[in-house]
Amino acid sequence: MFFNRYFKAVLGEINIVAEVLLDSEIQSRAIALRKILQQASYEYHVLDAPIMEDSVYDNFYHELQNLETQYPQLITPDSPTQRVGEKPTTQFVSVQHNIPLYSLENAFTSNDVITWQERCQKGISTPNFLDSICELKIDGSAIALTYEHGILVRGATRGDGAWGEDITPNIKTIRSIPLRLNLENPPDRLEIRGEAFLPIAVFESINQERSQQGEALFANPRNAAAGTLRQLDSRKVSNRRLDFFAYTLHIPQDLGDITSQSEALEFLQQVGFRVNPNKTLCKSIQELQDYYDHWSTERLKLPYMTDGMVIKLNNFPQQAQLGFTQRTPRWAIAWKYPAEEMPTVIESVTVQVGRTGTLTPIAELRPVLLAGTTVSRATLHNSDRLAELDLHLGDTAIVRKAGEIIPEVVRILTELRPSGAVRFVMPSHCPECGQPVLKPEDESATRCINQECPAIVRGAIEHWVSREALDINGIGEKLVRQLVTENYVNSVADLYALTSEQLQSLDRMGQKSADKIIKAIAQSKTKPWARVLYGLGIRHVGSTNAQTISDNFPNVELLANASPEAFASIYSIGEEIAQAVCKWFRKETNQYLIKRLQTSGLQFVSEMKDSKAIALNPNIAGKTFVVTGTLPTLKRDEAKELIKAAGGKVTDSVSKKTNYLVVGAEAGSKLEKAESLGVSCLSESELLKLITLE
Repeated sequence: MFFNRYFKAVLGEINIVAEVLLDSEIQSRAIALRKILQQASYEYHVLDAPIMEDSVYDNFYHELQNLETQYPQLITPDSPTQRVGEKPTTQFVSVQHNIPLYSLENAFTSNDVITWQERCQKGISTPNFLDSICELKIDGSAIALTYEHGILVRGATRGDGAWGEDITPNIKTIRSIPLRLNLENPPDRLEIRGEAFLPIAVFESINQERSQQGEALFANPRNAAAGTLRQLDSRKVSNRRLDFFAYTLHIPQDLGDITSQSEALEFLQQVGFRVNPNKTLCKSIQELQDYYDHWSTERLKLPYMTDGMVIKLNNFPQQAQLGFTQRTPRWAIAWKYPAEEMPTVIESVTVQVGRTGTLTPIAELRPVLLAGTTVSRATLHNSDRLAELDLHLGDTAIVRKAGEIIPEVVRILTELRPSGAVRFVMPSHCPECGQPVLKPEDESATRCINQECPAIVRGAIEHWVSREALDINGIGEKLVRQLVTENYVNSVADLYALTSEQLQSLDRMGQKSADKIIKAIAQSKTKPWARVLYGLGIRHVGSTNAQTISDNFPNVELLANASPEAFASIYSIGEEIAQAVCKWFRKETNQYLIKRLQTSGLQFVSEMKDSKAIALNPNIAGKTFVVTGTLPTLKRDEAKELIKAAGGKVTDSVSKKTNYLVVGAEAGSKLEKAESLGVSCLSESELLKLITLE
């Protein structure tokens, strides 16, 4: 059993041998139990120094729980028994952050960091290096905590930085987040920022359980943490065993004696938070480099994921002097590590056929842990890339995650090639339909040109029913495969001839589900011409290009009879897109498809825009917008539709011609480019104010 002086003192207060308690003594007993349980939790989860055996803790916990059950008036918001709610919530409420959560500027090289430091020195008007504190960048989900009079009253997701979701019941399940601060005279309000994350061991354990139960595995600890925080049932969140590191303290005036980040981190730990111990104060560029180099390898030994380091000026007055840009603090920067690479063996190569007939070779790998994810497959792109790699079956390859998302083979270690290894060559016939494939000399892609190929048919249907196209709920990859296999559907037009009886004949399909799908298919007939055009799956025609084309060709007849030259004056529509569209409409099979879809009632004519609506929105009309990241309440498509309805234009990429970037969570490179070009950035709430002319 573990004891310390505090534990012994409180234990004396509790008076364990008492068997009969008066009302006043019951209240004192509950207070004493809460006090010792809170201290035990802090010592265990924050300091990793347990003061009592689990059985002792459990005994005290159950005693407190029984007292609160018998006397509900004893329950307080900071009681350890209140960490897990009894009933699931029905939805999360969007809340405005008391203090915005800013993004961080990214650095990828030492020169980027030097430039940032010099910029800070210039802003402070000093030639000297500005002392900076380095902290590991934890790969989890940012959380905003609000304490009033020392009691946790709200925990919210980052959202778009201005607005997030109130997930307080879930936050309370995280044992390293105190329900009550360890302060004698806490301020009226205190704002804390930190990162909720899943330890690697917990992540692997969860995935193992999900695998045994036949459930889909989580991609990585970051995604698992984010998904866990948005569970509607806090009891499920508690079972996931999230952890938390606090890293930012917003200081009220009555805590003004804290003047640096290092002091703030010490304060956070003293009042009950877990603070990452791997932090250091650097007084030169070389010390920053040393910290970065040290953790580039040592981080792989940590029990949690980290993808870089965060550098902040340590001095709070200097931070205040530098201030913020619209999206980032000028006094902080994130120095990211390059994409993680690992060696593994290529056991075989399979070939996938996409919806346009493109054949993509996929390396089947000996499973390897890469950037927090177990990777067993990696793209080899095309035959040109295969030739460049000179890939043989059984080769040892270096694999990395491109953009930390898509695994790819970087290079082959030919010195480890086994004797007798056979070079992999792309097939001459489609692995799906057996028809010959074609590789044009001027292209790197190898394609199946059989439009009746099951893979092409499945891909075309999956694209047609997707959210950005016809948005037909209930039809996913598995159902599409069944429909094609049973020969119920051989083109998107066949969807509109489906019957409920046909659907009910499929595996795991009842009448209620079948009727819902038939209704969803019928509703898709109301989707506008731009959506239908995108759903046709013409090469190079994305959702934004489809909208532009439909604006210039308001009905299908005009588009079908257009020449490539007719596209020349349309902004953002180049020759390659024009040729692809014209080539598609020249094919008899596609002309027949259009006729069938028209007969089924699909929309091939644009509705006239409401000029009054445009005139009423001078803030939007004629302006060019880009939408990026996850918005707090709107889907990206919904935001785009609002902009278009108000007379604005929406494009996919940021350029000098972009007027506004609408930014949600995890905005990425588009935000960085917008800031470099001086493009104005809007949150969802700011966009809605523009649209409503506020």
